[in-house]
Amino acid sequence: MYLRPTAAASVLLALLAGCASLTESTEQSVLVQTVLDHREIAGVGCVLYNDTGKWFVTTPGRVTLRKSAGPLRIDCQKAGKGWAYEKVESKVDANLWGNLALTAGVGYFVDKNTGAGYDYPSTLTVVMHPAQEKEEGPAPAPGVTLF
Repeated sequence: MYLRPTAAASVLLALLAGCASLTESTEQSVLVQTVLDHREIAGVGCVLYNDTGKWFVTTPGRVTLRKSAGPLRIDCQKAGKGWAYEKVESKVDANLWGNLALTAGVGYFVDKNTGAGYDYPSTLTVVMHPAQEKEEGPAPAPGVTLF
């Protein structure tokens, strides 16, 4: 069977249309904000990391990270205010499912490995835990073990 060049190009474009790794970025910009006692707290330092890298941001702020099929972990802290540790799962986007159907599954594995077929929420609201107040008092005597 012979296909005209325009027909062959159309078939090729249709197959590639579902390939997120070719049509989407492997990076994503997210807004990170922190909340304590139902109020936003500014100036909190956060580290975001997944299996592809690590990024730093001071809240509220935007950071561009590399997408992944794995979870995004968020570790935040502000001296005297509080701390947070959260995990956010990535979600499959619509292009990944189209890719599975159009490329007989080959593109699915490419997108899963590059992260292009996945997205994190565009706004990450991190709930902080209050800092533990240290009890003031005399230091323990030498040789005394505290538990």
